[in-house]
Amino acid sequence: MSDTTTARQHELNLYRQYFDLVAAGRKTIEVRVRYPHLADMAAGDTIRFRIKNTDETCDVRVLRVTEYPDFEALLDGEGAANVNPTSAREQQLANIRGIYPPEKEALGALAIEIELLAA
Repeated sequence: MSDTTTARQHELNLYRQYFDLVAAGRKTIEVRVRYPHLADMAAGDTIRFRIKNTDETCDVRVLRVTEYPDFEALLDGEGAANVNPTSAREQQLANIRGIYPPEKEALGALAIEIELLAA
C-alpha cells in the first residue's frame, strides 16, 4: 500500500443503541478503553462501526482523540450529552462500567470525537 497519508481505517463493533445514535449524527464522542490496538488512533482516521454479527455499518471520521485516566474524568471532560444524548451521566457511567470491568478501565479511557461520513 503506497498511500502517502497516515490515516488508517479501524473497524469496531457497537451495540445497537449506540450505533443508532452514531448513524443519526447524535453521538459525537465514542468511548473506548485505551487498548494497544487503539493507542495510535488519530484525527483523520476513519472508523467503520458495525453491529456485531450483522452487515450494518456506518463510517465516521475521527476529529480528535483525547486520553483520560478513567471514565468519570472522560464524561466530565467531554460532557455526557456528547457521549449519549439519551442518558444521564450516572446511568452512562454505569453502562460503560457494565461493558468494561475495572481492570480494563485501568488501561485509561479514550474519548474519540467523531463526525458521520455521508453514506
